Amino acid sequence: MAIEFAHSPLVTFVLALAVVILLLVVLDLPAFVGLIISAFFVGAINTVFVPDFGASQAADEVATAFGEGMAGIGIPILMAAVIGKGMLESGAAQRIVRWFQNILGKGNSDYALWGSSSVLSIPVFFDSVFYLMAPLARSMRARVGRDYTLFIVVVGAGAATTHVFVPPTPGPLAVADEIGVNLGMTILLGVATAIPAALVAGIVYGRWLNRRLDIPLRDAMATSTEELEEVADRDTSNLPGVLESAAPVILAVVLVASFTVVDTFQEVVPALSALRPYVAFIGDKNVALTIAALAAAWTFYQHNDMTQEEWTEEMTEALKSGGNIAAITAAGGAFGALLAASGIGDYITGAMAQVGIPLLLSAWLIAAIVRIAQGSATAAMLTTAGIMAPQVPELSVHPAFMVMAIGAGGNIFSWYNDSGFWLVKEIGGLTQEETLMTWTALTTIISVTGITVTMTLATIMKTI
Repeated sequence: MAIEFAHSPLVTFVLALAVVILLLVVLDLPAFVGLIISAFFVGAINTVFVPDFGASQAADEVATAFGEGMAGIGIPILMAAVIGKGMLESGAAQRIVRWFQNILGKGNSDYALWGSSSVLSIPVFFDSVFYLMAPLARSMRARVGRDYTLFIVVVGAGAATTHVFVPPTPGPLAVADEIGVNLGMTILLGVATAIPAALVAGIVYGRWLNRRLDIPLRDAMATSTEELEEVADRDTSNLPGVLESAAPVILAVVLVASFTVVDTFQEVVPALSALRPYVAFIGDKNVALTIAALAAAWTFYQHNDMTQEEWTEEMTEALKSGGNIAAITAAGGAFGALLAASGIGDYITGAMAQVGIPLLLSAWLIAAIVRIAQGSATAAMLTTAGIMAPQVPELSVHPAFMVMAIGAGGNIFSWYNDSGFWLVKEIGGLTQEETLMTWTALTTIISVTGITVTMTLATIMKTI
């Protein structure tokens, strides 16, 4: 039976924070084990404080949340592991890196990665973009022999900014719909907010951190450092062509974007609705990344001197690596889901509603606190949108500014209860400390820069 205690969600959050730090940082348990134990711990605490939350339900909720996480990211991560293996060891990623460098110059490698991840993240989910861009960041490091910290930061910053600011990315699209905002204005303001936020978090912070933190290239995604360096030393004539090399990325983006385009514009162009059932299938990220993985695997087979049996073994190793990443990522999501079940989101939003501060800043604060407490950026954004929607008529500026404030808040401080944290750590080959210094820091910088830009633009609009 649950105990009535006014501050129980906050107590649950503090205890959960202490336990996850103890298990993952102090005791240094494997990430999957530590996160699952933490999720069960939060479930046990919920049986005390949350009404109608029984002991058996605590176990079931963890398993259900883990299963839902695997349903969402299991196939994409496994296929991403194949894509990564195929692109890295066939030389495809290295070929794309050299093409970038020929166009922009070696000194602008960070801009090339930043621009690519920013554009790709508009029609494609953040996780899918990171799956596709991580091999390029690793190959870039193997090619230039340094600056891996910078490359990881710019890839993360580019993808994370458009993920929360620019429709038709699902998060801001859903928030705009909840608030009832014109999509065109939201896109324009989203771009205006995303560019400075990504520049500060990616280029400025990335270059600053790169001078102070040298992250080595480690074995990850079933590819060793030695294999990457061997590919980096190959003559360009021994690498796949640019189009063949980029095929996995192009296929994934075009297929996923096909559904986004049809779904967004079918009301404007009714004829597009006839295509919806087909693009809904091929545009599903599970299908799109599977097709992309087949392209990467074929290139890997064509450009390596190996038998079919050896090729199969290499693909199996990639899938084993992907399985471990998927398990850790889903466990992080389960930990966050059990925290959400404690009622921490409602507790925070209820408390914040009592504070008399400007609406845009209030929206940012609510989204930020909910994000830190329960992990999911999208959940934080949608929760805050529901709270703030009735207050939109009180705004003295365009309501698209509210979407930006909510997006900025929802992006802040990605840590252990966010599945994205573990995805970046495992696919990037980072330690927990390195992930905190790169990914957690850049999401926070994006958030603070985003609300600063939003408040500044809103002030300018009011004075015009």
